[in-house]
Amino acid sequence: MEELKKIIRDVPDFPKVGIIFKDITTLLQDAQSYQKTIDLISHRYIGSQIDKIVCVEARGFILGSALAYKLCTGIVLVRKPGKLPSETISKTYDLEYGTDTLEIHKDAIKPGERVLIVDDLLATGGTVAAVVEMVQSMGGEIVECAFMAELDFLDGRKRLPEGKVFSLLNF
Repeated sequence: MEELKKIIRDVPDFPKVGIIFKDITTLLQDAQSYQKTIDLISHRYIGSQIDKIVCVEARGFILGSALAYKLCTGIVLVRKPGKLPSETISKTYDLEYGTDTLEIHKDAIKPGERVLIVDDLLATGGTVAAVVEMVQSMGGEIVECAFMAELDFLDGRKRLPEGKVFSLLNF
């Protein structure tokens, strides 16, 4: 895992002063590292009977699509308001400064479907906690929330279902 962690670039003062941004684009553009990342995450879920992978906009789409292909399952997109063409449900959640809203198609998850939620990075957990609430409100069963990387010092996993968080890389 250390070789994958070394490929992820730190960008100081982005998006604002004092933040050290973990830039995964350096890993994604390296074919072998990207393939290894997808292989390692997907192997965890082989045989888990996942019905849908729920991908969080936008970098979650990159990982979730590849995982859905490997696991032979469909994907569900979670997007910012106004980006999905059919009837949606939405969830507004708190950010460090203000709020944000996400939407999912109302008919995307059927009651009892087993769902893997995928995003690139777990920081404070607010975004994925909102996705968990939407999936559960539709009757979906959360298999796990999977991330390429987690910023441990922000304790985001505390906001997610206990024992249902997997991060390939931890910082």
